[in-house]
Amino acid sequence: MISNGSGKEPIVIDGSYGEGGGQILRTSVTLSAVMGMPIEIVNIRAKRDNPGLRPQHVGAIKAISSLCNASVENLRVGSDRIVFSPNRLRSTFIRLDVGSAGSVTLLLQAIIPSVSLSRVEAELEIIGGTDVKWSPTMNYFTHVVLPAYRLLGIEANLLVKRRGYYPVGGGIVRVGIKPARELNPLNIVSLEKLLPSIISICSRLPRGVAERQMKAAKDYLSNRGINPKSFEINIDDSISPGSSILVYSVGDKGPFIGSGTIGERGKPSEEVGREAAKIFSEEYNSNAPMDRHVGDMLVPFLPFAKGESIFRVSKVTQHLSTNLHIASIFTKCQYSIDEAPDGTAIVSVKNP
Repeated sequence: MISNGSGKEPIVIDGSYGEGGGQILRTSVTLSAVMGMPIEIVNIRAKRDNPGLRPQHVGAIKAISSLCNASVENLRVGSDRIVFSPNRLRSTFIRLDVGSAGSVTLLLQAIIPSVSLSRVEAELEIIGGTDVKWSPTMNYFTHVVLPAYRLLGIEANLLVKRRGYYPVGGGIVRVGIKPARELNPLNIVSLEKLLPSIISICSRLPRGVAERQMKAAKDYLSNRGINPKSFEINIDDSISPGSSILVYSVGDKGPFIGSGTIGERGKPSEEVGREAAKIFSEEYNSNAPMDRHVGDMLVPFLPFAKGESIFRVSKVTQHLSTNLHIASIFTKCQYSIDEAPDGTAIVSVKNP
């Protein structure tokens, strides 16, 4: 599925396209590594207040480059252009430090496709932030994203040895990734309603924090006729204090719906729980089988599936549109987005 990109002219990617943030970088580097295609990314985050690469982006690109022994030009904080030239991925064990509270789950969005689609096996230990702002919580990734991956034929397992919260980070996650032998197309348009479950966690905080998050989420849902089927409270190890909560509804063949929020200094635990429940209820009541975030995380796999993929999401995000665009550049796949009056959308991805 991959070949050595040595000697090929790089594909030029406009880093300001669509959402113009870290997502376009991660997806481009991922598909570059999978397909052995060198890339040049220009105008990196050009529309942002702090344009160019930030430390977390540099860390993610270094991580992928270490897996495929890539050469990377101009990789530094503030850079608005890089050239990434991958070599073949090989089965390996590697230890990665994302740096302070850099998001582990955002890195996993790049690493798992890079390894599995390259048909190799890897074990990794990643150090960084497991539950931080602007990224999926570790529980969301474990309980929502990984089951969706498995439906496609992607096998990865996670073991959280220690949580990591902003600003200290220091979380430790062990990751095992199996090679993808053959990918199943995604066909999930209708919704089988499944009652949600709730997991509330805290670290280096009184147990009452997790309990109040849980009660607020449960009460919010119950008042709207959604009665959760299971509840779990965990007190986890970490270097610094923090908390998070996940409300999710997931089955083996769908739905894949979840909402994870994190605690913050000065933010009442009850507000954290209600926020997660509110977002979940909006997703749940959209009657789409996939929430607005999990859909875009599946896109890098779909051009490699045997046949056309069709799925319905609760809302089209810029991340979804951007990932589809980047996937089409690398693989020449065809895609369409058919938005309905209720805000949901049916997305199709067809191999060339």
